Amino acid sequence: MNSRIIGIDVARALAVIGMVIVNFKVVLGEEGQNWVKLLARVFDGKASATFVVLAGVGIALSTNSALRNNDLLTLKIARTKIAKRALFVFVVGLSYMVIWPADILHFYGVYMLFTLLLIRSKPRRILMWAAAVILAYPFLLYWFDYETGWNLDTLAYLDFWEFGGFLRNLFINGFHPVLPWVSFMLLGFWYGKQDLNNDKFLKKVIGVSSAVFIGIQFLSYFSIRILSNGNEETLSNLSEIIGTNPMPPLPIYMLNGIAIAILVISLCILLGKNYATNKVVVALNNTGQLALTFYVAHVVLGMGLIEAISPSEMGAYSIEFSVTYALFFSLTCIVFANLWLKHKPLGPLEWIMKMIIK
Repeated sequence: MNSRIIGIDVARALAVIGMVIVNFKVVLGEEGQNWVKLLARVFDGKASATFVVLAGVGIALSTNSALRNNDLLTLKIARTKIAKRALFVFVVGLSYMVIWPADILHFYGVYMLFTLLLIRSKPRRILMWAAAVILAYPFLLYWFDYETGWNLDTLAYLDFWEFGGFLRNLFINGFHPVLPWVSFMLLGFWYGKQDLNNDKFLKKVIGVSSAVFIGIQFLSYFSIRILSNGNEETLSNLSEIIGTNPMPPLPIYMLNGIAIAILVISLCILLGKNYATNKVVVALNNTGQLALTFYVAHVVLGMGLIEAISPSEMGAYSIEFSVTYALFFSLTCIVFANLWLKHKPLGPLEWIMKMIIK
């Protein structure tokens, strides 16, 4: 399966737009009307999870043919390219950590390397590893204090650039720690090994993932309310343990993120198959092909522009401004992608990556 599946790039575009909304509201400001805050909060931890799951799907699609044919030479070439891509995004992510501490790319690169260790594994074994990592993470926190290194008032990581702090942040308690976030990529890797041209499979997955997502939302919400019995401190503690917030990334959040990611991707694949020539689908498909460029651009250009105009206002803007600006920036990205791809086959950063790893 070497040809691009339109729905995958559509989902990738939606994931990036979701991350733009989340990150802009965190950095620019998120106080304002409750309905806007609620709307923006829908994307918290879900857009980034979908972004990572999609990377796993991409790894599967790029290696499926070689694995089916037992073509070890082609598989070796593919693994080398994936490893080089992992190193590239790791370095790119670290390069602007000073201005964007919540970067996901350097984590993303490490997830890719871990996924490569299971490149020849059967789908069932991949699922077992993903589940094992998710279930083991809460036990890991018995030995490691999740708040170590954090200034929770500013969300600054105090010893990030020290060796021990860097490893702790990377693997245990950073914004997107390898344990357990690598499970998102492993689930994507498993999903990408399925028959994504089979409508029956896609509809079944949509049904299951919808039920899981809705079930988790209700179970989490009502469990927290009932068990807290109106006590605010208990409610806060329970929200961390059985809530759907991404920090800390405990099993409820991980399952919730997996369910919504698989649901969105499956819906996008069906949408792409049935409406391949629709202008909106085509526009989003093109945008998804420049996902790496736009992720970096939303930090360097999107946030950078506002900070250059009024650095003292950073964090003090209204949620209405943050969401409106995020949508405007996203629309700009969509327009840019569609104009750019009329003249070039790859996005700017994607082209640089290809030149470096070829």
